[in-house]
Amino acid sequence: MNIHEYQGKAILKEFGAPVSAGFPALSVAEAVEAARKLPGPLYVVKSQIHAGGRGKGKFKELGPDAKGGVRLAKSVEEVEAFAKEMLGNTLVTVQTGPAGKQVNRLYIEDGSDIEKEFYLSALVDRETSRIAFVVSTEGGMDIEAVAHDTPEKIKTFSVDPATGIMPHHGRTVAQALGLTGDLAKQAEKVLAQIYNAFVAKDMAMLEINPLIVTTQGQIKCLDAKVNFDSTALYRHPDVVALRDETEEDPKEIEASKYDLAYIALDGTIGCMVNGAGLAMATLDIIQLYGESPANFLDVGGGASEEKVTAAFKIITA
Repeated sequence: MNIHEYQGKAILKEFGAPVSAGFPALSVAEAVEAARKLPGPLYVVKSQIHAGGRGKGKFKELGPDAKGGVRLAKSVEEVEAFAKEMLGNTLVTVQTGPAGKQVNRLYIEDGSDIEKEFYLSALVDRETSRIAFVVSTEGGMDIEAVAHDTPEKIKTFSVDPATGIMPHHGRTVAQALGLTGDLAKQAEKVLAQIYNAFVAKDMAMLEINPLIVTTQGQIKCLDAKVNFDSTALYRHPDVVALRDETEEDPKEIEASKYDLAYIALDGTIGCMVNGAGLAMATLDIIQLYGESPANFLDVGGGASEEKVTAAFKIITA
């Protein structure tokens, strides 16, 4: 399950991680009110959708020359103008695909004076059954492009669950990012806070891009992309309450009610398969013969009559 940036930052704040002050807004009036609560004079107006690349994205309705989904505003009036342009319009990014996603929420955040931008993420490494960290000096960039073009700029390491975060993990991050003195201590502290949040909330991925150093010498989490392990959500009703179903495909929402492993695709051939590996092979065969699947669906070994009936209804819809 994914959540919005502002929700992810609220969770990080719970664990003491440094984030900028900000407020969500569902309307232009709320955006203006949010800006007035912040010290200014610089505000950041951020589209809240479940996709990356918002800053470089384009709004379908505003033409190719319009600014992206993350904008700097130098006055409350600019915040209002940007909110009017963004809310209700469709933002297309590299991760949304050409259909894009409608922006129904904004996050109005206090501006930061950025000196350096870094990349930091935590995820479950299935090979080692540990939480792994990915660190890079190339913050604010598409991490896949960095991995492809300059892999030497990415440092990865995993954490033994028996020990948790240790001082040497913090030193590894500080060294990878070229941080010394007080900034190195801050990096060590932030790493522990992120790890604690990850474990406590049963996250599957936590990406901070960028992690910044301000001109005042403070490390801050300037973004937060969070994904949770759906099989552990029963332990976290507070996290379930953050779910925004408008960001999800209605068919996938319906499938989740029956514990079906269903993912909507954009093809024309519906697939009902028993076994995830066989389902993937089925998708490959369809593509091989020049057609495209309409969905991935693994009904599972213990599928009941009710489950299969629900699956057929979703596919044929």
